[in-house]
Amino acid sequence: MSEVKGLLVMDVDSTLVQEEVIDLLGEEAGVGQKVAEITERAMRGELDFRQALNERVATLKGLPESIFDKVYARIHFNKGAKELVDELHARGFKVGLVSGGFHETVDRLAVEAGIDYVKANHLEVVDGVLTGKVYGDIVTKDVKVAKLKDWAAENGLELSQTIAMGDGANDLPMIKTAGIGIAFCAKPIVREQAPYQITEPDLYKVIDNLDGVKKYNR
Repeated sequence: MSEVKGLLVMDVDSTLVQEEVIDLLGEEAGVGQKVAEITERAMRGELDFRQALNERVATLKGLPESIFDKVYARIHFNKGAKELVDELHARGFKVGLVSGGFHETVDRLAVEAGIDYVKANHLEVVDGVLTGKVYGDIVTKDVKVAKLKDWAAENGLELSQTIAMGDGANDLPMIKTAGIGIAFCAKPIVREQAPYQITEPDLYKVIDNLDGVKKYNR
């Protein structure tokens, strides 16, 4: 088994993929605008993420479980996503996803892109229908930091050997904890505080940041 050289952990909605999946679910429930407004406020850091998540998920009550297939068909990877994962794997990195979104779609994205680790929320489904609740641990900003640390430790990596990337306020602690913290097409609060920036929607630009840091070029 070859030595792991590094770890990238990234957000999913508006980072790995172009869309906010909770907003797509809201559209299917007929409350798209309301859900999108709550999402935007949470991303800017104006609302507590846990509260914002519960409010949005409550609007989905009564949707059939089949809604996940319908929504998945509307999701698009950001440019360079699969190429980034392939290049990092070639360099001996592992790649993880930490998402305030849902395993029901994130797991499928991870399989499609060949990603190593996933942590997301679970929507409760009873008799094939969404209850409007989540169950299990909610992926907060603290959980994102914890997974970065856990996956690094699992692979015998120092935090200085990690990269974290996201676009919303919920990603900031993780971005600040990693060796390389990247704001990806991010909200103003994230752009102001993240050490590195990617301002165009091309995930392969991560490699430019990586190649610019001497410790990764031994």
